[in-house]
Amino acid sequence: MYLVESKEGAIGCMLLSLFFLGTWPAVMTMLERRGRLPQHTYLDYTLTNLLAAVIIALTLGEIGNNKPHEPNFLSQLSQDNLPSVLFAMAGGVVLSVGNLSTQYAWAFVGLSVVEVIASSITVVIGTTLNYFLDDRINKAKILFPGVGCFFIAVCLGSAVHSSNTADNKAKLNDFSSHHKDAAQYVFLSVPIDSRDLENGSASAYEAKAGTAVFLIELEKRRSIKVFGKSTFIGLAITFFAGVCFSLFSPAFNLATNDQWHTLKKGVPHLSVYTAFFYFSVSCFVVAIILNITFLYHPILNLPKSSLKAYLRDWDGRGWAFLAGLLCGFGNGLQFMGGQAAGYAAANAVQALPLVSTLWGIILFGEYRKSSRRTYILLGGMSLMFIAAVAVLMESSGHRK
Repeated sequence: MYLVESKEGAIGCMLLSLFFLGTWPAVMTMLERRGRLPQHTYLDYTLTNLLAAVIIALTLGEIGNNKPHEPNFLSQLSQDNLPSVLFAMAGGVVLSVGNLSTQYAWAFVGLSVVEVIASSITVVIGTTLNYFLDDRINKAKILFPGVGCFFIAVCLGSAVHSSNTADNKAKLNDFSSHHKDAAQYVFLSVPIDSRDLENGSASAYEAKAGTAVFLIELEKRRSIKVFGKSTFIGLAITFFAGVCFSLFSPAFNLATNDQWHTLKKGVPHLSVYTAFFYFSVSCFVVAIILNITFLYHPILNLPKSSLKAYLRDWDGRGWAFLAGLLCGFGNGLQFMGGQAAGYAAANAVQALPLVSTLWGIILFGEYRKSSRRTYILLGGMSLMFIAAVAVLMESSGHRK
């Protein structure tokens, strides 16, 4: 099997993972804003997420000779390694629940804020756990200042959300008091693509991002209605997701390195690829069970659906498949880098809000026409993430 053995290779894996893991949430958010039910999207995403793990296992996990102390993927499937398998599957369970939670949280508090808060919680808790599990192979004097940068980022992220919420309320209040003035309806001269006119929207032109009209039109199209609902719901879901995310990497670490000595003597540790396969299988099973349940018993006042309706819903399915592949390959690369340089350092990929925020601004018009205070806070948050990812990667060690 192929192993990443150099610090440079590990950092390369982390950077590519950072891009993938920061992009797939943007794709999922785009589909929700177009009106596609999150249950349908997540079921599609789950299929290709598992497919990515299978591809990685059957390629990178099978390269090279099958050595007794480093068995290939297929050889490990028949070994007596149940304790490590259970750790890997536990990691998949908490990741699946966390990913599902964030899909609903994005609608309430926005893509960038959800990713900032959840990722920062993941780093603060997960990096500390991984540092001690990895027998302190990462440089603590460099690692924990990086964790501190993430902690500052979560505080700034909360402030960004609060400021942007106030900005949006001011826009809507101003619109309500002047809604009879036709000048308030500012449109672009470019027609909306027909795919953006779900649910029979009759508007022929797209409202400019950042305006009150844009917020109202978005509410009409999107699948999860958020007007009139407390943003506390979104923040609560986000913090819950962050706790889930903080546990999946330590569980995976235990699966591949057996720090608690649960394997029988002479049984090789699970390879990254075998552990990732079991991790993804449990993630798949949990996601299928929960989302089929939500089809018939939806939450947050979403409309009911069915398996038949899901199978017939091809609108946006290709994008959902892409999101699953991006997430699957992103997680795999993160684990490959973590096995080589320490899982604490690999948490640098949790700076994915850098990527998500960029997509949020480009694709969804987040923070357009916001206040100067919001822009200052947003800039500070981004700088903290840039500093954090640089510091955490510099703390990379070398696993013996």
